[in-house]
Amino acid sequence: MAKNGYPADRINTQEAHSARVYDYILGGKTNYLVDQEAGESMCGEWPALPVHMRENRFFMHRAAQYLAREQGVRQFLDIGTGIPTEPNLHEVVQRTAPDSRVVYVDNDPIVLTHAQALLVSTPQGRTAYIDADMRDPAAILAAPEVSDTLDLAEPVGLMIIGIVHFLLDEDDAMGIVRRLLDPLPSGSFLAMTIGTADFAPEEVGRVAREYERRGMPMRLRTQQEAEEFFAGLDLMEPGVTQVHRWKPDATTDPAIDDRDIAMYGGVARKN
Repeated sequence: MAKNGYPADRINTQEAHSARVYDYILGGKTNYLVDQEAGESMCGEWPALPVHMRENRFFMHRAAQYLAREQGVRQFLDIGTGIPTEPNLHEVVQRTAPDSRVVYVDNDPIVLTHAQALLVSTPQGRTAYIDADMRDPAAILAAPEVSDTLDLAEPVGLMIIGIVHFLLDEDDAMGIVRRLLDPLPSGSFLAMTIGTADFAPEEVGRVAREYERRGMPMRLRTQQEAEEFFAGLDLMEPGVTQVHRWKPDATTDPAIDDRDIAMYGGVARKN
C-alpha cells in the first residue's frame, strides 16, 4: 500500500494509459515505457500530435482565465484532471482570484498520487481531489470533497477537457455531461474540448486506431456533434471552434495549421 492509501497494484504499468501518454507527449516524466512506446507510435502516425495536445492544454488555460477574470467564477469542478502539468487549473484561476476553489476528479491512481503532492492551493483558496469515474456523475456530485469545497448555490465552472472522446456511444456522453451540469446553479459554465477527425481524417483516424489497439477506444465527433453538448446553454463567443481559435492570445502561434488540431472547444453559460 502506498503511503497515500492507493494500492500499488492499482497502477497498471503493463498497459498504456491515456493520461500518461498525454504526459509523455507533452514532455513530462510521469509515464512508463509502455506509455512512451504508445506515444512514439502515435506521433509516428500523426507528427502534429504534440502540437494538438499543447493547444488543448492552452485552451484550458484561456478558458479558465476567462471564467475567473471576465465572468467572476470562483469555484471549479475539473473532470478528468490528468497528470499535473504546470500551470494547473487552480494556479491559473488563483492568479486572478487567490480565493478560488477547485475540485479535481480522476480515476487513475497515479494521477491522484501526483495531484495530492503537486496541486497545492493558495492559503486563501482550496483544492480537493476525488477518486471517481466520469461515467458515474452521481458519485462525483455526492462526494464529500464537493460539498466541503464548493458552494453549489453559487456558479461553478465545470471543466471537461480532453476526456469526452474516450466516452463511447454506449456510455451516453451527452447524458453524462448533462447529469454533471444539471445540479449546478444558473450562472454556472461548461468548458469542454471534444476530439474530432474533421480536419485531418486520415491521420487522426490512424491515431484513433492506435489508441484502440492499445485498449483505449475513442469516439471522435463532428462539429455538429460537438455543438450538441452545449444545447440549451448560452455559448460564449466565438462559439464552438478549434481550440487554437477560441479567444487566442499573444502566446497563440498564428501559424498553426488547422489540420494539426483535432479538438473543438467551447464555453457556455447555464441560464
